[in-house]
Amino acid sequence: MSRFFLPILKENPREAEIVSHRLMLRAGMIRQQAAGSFSWLPLGKRVLDKVCQIIREEQNRAGAQEILMPTIQSADLWIESGRYNDYGKEMLRIRDRQDRAMLYGPTNEEMVTDIFRAYVRSYKDLPLNLYHIQWKFRDEVRPRFGVMRSREFLMKDAYSFDLDYEGARAAYNRMFVAYLRTFERMGLKAIPMRADTGPIGGDLSHEFIILASTGESAVFCHKDFLDLPVPPAGIDFDNDEEIGGVVAQWTEPYAATDEMHDEAAWAGVPEDKRLAARGIEVGHIFHFGTKYSKPMKAAVTGPDRQEHFVSMGSYGIGPSRLAAAIIEASHDENGIIWPEGVAPFEIALINMKPGDRDCDRVCEELYAGMTSAGREVLYDDTDSRAGAKFATADLIGLPWQVIVGPRGVAAGEVEVKSRATGERENLPVSALAERFGARR
Repeated sequence: MSRFFLPILKENPREAEIVSHRLMLRAGMIRQQAAGSFSWLPLGKRVLDKVCQIIREEQNRAGAQEILMPTIQSADLWIESGRYNDYGKEMLRIRDRQDRAMLYGPTNEEMVTDIFRAYVRSYKDLPLNLYHIQWKFRDEVRPRFGVMRSREFLMKDAYSFDLDYEGARAAYNRMFVAYLRTFERMGLKAIPMRADTGPIGGDLSHEFIILASTGESAVFCHKDFLDLPVPPAGIDFDNDEEIGGVVAQWTEPYAATDEMHDEAAWAGVPEDKRLAARGIEVGHIFHFGTKYSKPMKAAVTGPDRQEHFVSMGSYGIGPSRLAAAIIEASHDENGIIWPEGVAPFEIALINMKPGDRDCDRVCEELYAGMTSAGREVLYDDTDSRAGAKFATADLIGLPWQVIVGPRGVAAGEVEVKSRATGERENLPVSALAERFGARR
């Protein structure tokens, strides 16, 4: 930690309105550069990378293929699709030195459709799903809540291409299941809710909502969602029937955002099964058919030898927003409580008396052993007061704290604390190898 750039703030920043913004600033994860624009500092960047890696693994598992598209797009593509004048002031419009109309991309439906139509001609090359993880910009009229509603943000956006509605629905279902798995791996219980499609367009849409008292919108759902099983890693994404069955199970109980709330349907939910709460959107999936393929003439030859405009879908997750949403759902009065899947480090190794020969020796042995076993350890070797060390460890929220002090070392023991539960136990130094041995 003496070498790690971790600018901890002792006081709550006045500009921070919500818990995640406050804790991300205090924990040295981010720094605001301008309204709605943030630098990600080392601790925050590690979380962002963990979130992106889980997203990437589950997208790949579901059959999507990663690409990377430019942030600056030609306005010509948006004019061709008919969206350029409809999108509104959230789009940052610019001109290059040749006076060509350009824009900082808020989303990539047009660009990925242009890529598709340049190369794909036959239904035999379908289904296809392309995704990327890229910075976006939307000129929010009032950016607020830190990275929860910023102007510049990181987005995973995937785009599916299929011959017809039946194929597109199967692609939608695969992404639906991939999203359930993605959020579960981040320690979140995400509930899919019917949602408005907004400026993206289309007729099938679900928002994935996590419940949090500080959520931005009201949500209504059946309590059965809290106990529904998330599909395992071994689920067969090539089995449309199996995937469709999971989606049916997860869409049968009532769930809707306030924009789509149906009081009549809500009244049909047993009163003891109703859950009205606040929620945070962490993902959004759409099916929009030929909304972009038809005006942009993205067509393939079908088995009937006729031209078919491909049926498309769009699937978004905001990793930068997710980092804040996880904090909103998992914190206490002392700081962040990171789920293990996204924690910047797994273990805080706290040396209570740097300079003490035995404490230094035990800490260095533990640090070497745990890191060689594949564990991510942040070793607090700073010359700070015990209270400050504990406060920092709680604030940054690493799942485990291993505390090494002179008294414990003399007894051949260290103290282990769970950040989530607060439970503490003394263990022989030799037992730590078993507790935090090689990661499987």
